[in-house]
Formats: sequence, structure tokens, C-alpha cells
Amino acid sequence: MGKAIGCGKMRANYRRKTILRTMTTSSTPMTYREAGVDIDAGDALVERIKPAAKRTMRPEVLGGIGGFGALFEVSKKYREPVLVSGTDGVGTKLKLAFMLNRHDTVGQDLVAMSVNDILVQGAEPLFFLDYFACGKLDVGTAATVVEGIAKGCELAGCALIGGETAEMPDMYPAGEYDLAGFAVGAVEKSKIIDGKSIVPGDVVLGLASSGAHSNGYSLIRRIVERAKPELAADFHGQPFADALIAPTRIYVKSLLKLMESVTVKGMAHITGGGLTGNVPRVLPENVTAVIRKSAWTLPPLFQWLQAQGQVADEEMHRVFNCGIGMIVVVTAADAAKATEVLKVAGETVYTLGRIEARQAGQEQTLIV
Repeated sequence: MGKAIGCGKMRANYRRKTILRTMTTSSTPMTYREAGVDIDAGDALVERIKPAAKRTMRPEVLGGIGGFGALFEVSKKYREPVLVSGTDGVGTKLKLAFMLNRHDTVGQDLVAMSVNDILVQGAEPLFFLDYFACGKLDVGTAATVVEGIAKGCELAGCALIGGETAEMPDMYPAGEYDLAGFAVGAVEKSKIIDGKSIVPGDVVLGLASSGAHSNGYSLIRRIVERAKPELAADFHGQPFADALIAPTRIYVKSLLKLMESVTVKGMAHITGGGLTGNVPRVLPENVTAVIRKSAWTLPPLFQWLQAQGQVADEEMHRVFNCGIGMIVVVTAADAAKATEVLKVAGETVYTLGRIEARQAGQEQTLIV
């Protein structure tokens, strides 16, 4: 009994000493850096990316980098300007970037997803903002990503006007991050493209994609895990890894030139949902787009994905772009001129099919 009481006193003394030590430790001054947030690293990142952001500036941008808000004066060339906004991310393509330790292309992907979206309604992208979130800020990696964002903005002709870098300890695994982007553009009210004028007889043109763009990567990664290809091996003239992570094509400048040359009746950015999920979004209820599979050749990457994953045609068409990154609908009379304008601008163009009257119960996009 005595020994038990003695042991109890010892434990009580130990607890008291522990509490005293904790109280002493808790009185030590703490810093944000010790909590996991490095303000100096954030400042270093801002300084490093300033030259890249500066290259994207437009005359309408008022003020410099570092303010609480970014200022942009809408050009007086618009009589009745309508602002068009879009936001998106890169999705699980980031997982591939982490695996390959390749961070130089996902920034362009981020810009492309938003600017191509607002372009569909006839808008010229004016400015872009980004959000970069991580658990521990690696200045080199973050700078590489933002430099890719700036490159995308240059390709789209829009200003990288601001952004946010959020370092949030314990929120993300080491070496990983997430991205979100926001684009704002403008279109003359009388020139908004909404697809309402599309009628039977109109022609469906397709602009070639640069790869899988930024969609379907959850399936792509599973197929790669199953097939276990040699990522450094040659794949039609480039390393297989390069084919997998190729940045999304930005169609802005080509399509703005096209809109100056002919009447564009409708456009569809082929993202998540593939051809069969995105083309109907711009069609009136009474028409169907009939697309011929023979009009273009499925690019090698998609052939490989389909074969290795045993993916059915229907699933391919509703998950991937299958080599077509943008759909453009014009009149039959304008089709030849539109094709020429786009080719001169550097696009690969396919005449995919035509718009037909929709039959009862018929899907709005048929691939035959």
C-alpha cells in the first residue's frame, strides 16, 4: 500500500514538472515562420515574377504590381462593352506534373482553360488573376508556375494583373500545390456569340488540340498506371512524358482574327465532357451537329490511351477532346474563307460536319 502511494506521489510530481515545463515553453516568443508561413519567401516570389508579369501588361492597366486591388480601364473602342468572366483550374493534371516534377506548362494550362471559355462568347480576354495554394512555399517551383501563367497570358494577349499566393501549413502534402485562375474579357454587346443563329446547313469546323489539354487526367493517370510505359521513351518524335503533359492550346488570337473576317455563329471549347458534352451547349434546341469520324485522324496519344485502357468510342468522345480543341460553326458560304483565315493564323482546321434539323429524341451531337 505504501509503495503504491509513493508511486502515486512520484507521478504527481512528474505531472507538475511537465506542466511547469510546458508553461515555460509557451512563454517563448513565436513567429509566423515557425508556424510554417515564410513571409520573406513570399516577398522573394513577388520580386522574381515581376518581370514576367510586366511582359503581359496592356495600356489599359492602371498602377503596378502589389496594390490591394488591380485597376483596369475598359477601352473606349467599345461602345457598349459587356464583360465576360470565367474561372477554372488544371484538375488532376497537376498530379502528373508532381510525378514528373514538371511545373513549366501547367501555368499555360491554367490560362487556357479560362480564356478559351470566354472567347467562345466572342470576348477578347483583357486580364487574368491567379491563385496558387501550397503547404510549404518553394519559391523556385512557384516562380516556374507563374512564369508559365505569364506565358499563357502573352499568348492570349491579356494582362496578368494580380494574384494570390497562399502558404497554408498542413493543408497540402509536401511538394504539391493547387491552382485556380480567373479571366475577364469584353465583347461589344451587338457582337455577343450565343449560337442562337445556328441553322441546318451551317458547317462545323474543328481546330486541332495540342494534346489532352487539361481534361480527362483522372482516367489518363489510371491508364498510365496500368500500362506502365517508359516515360522517357520516344513517342512519335518526342518523349512520352512530353506528349502527356503538353500544355493546352490557346486559340484567342486566331479566333479574334476570324471574328474580324467572317460571322462566327457559334463556338464550343472542348473541355470536360468531350465533343458530345460540349458542342450541345452552344446549339439551339432544334438542331443537331453531325460530326464525321472520318473527317480527322485520332492523334497518336488518344489512340494509345484508347488501346491501353480499352476505352469505348462513346467514352472517348465524352471524356477527351480526341484531337479537337475548339469547334467553330459558320455558314456554308463562309466555310472556305474561315478555314483559310485560321490556317494562316497557324491553326490546323478540319471540316467536321454539318448542322442538321434535330429529330424527336435525337442527341444534339452525333459522331458517325
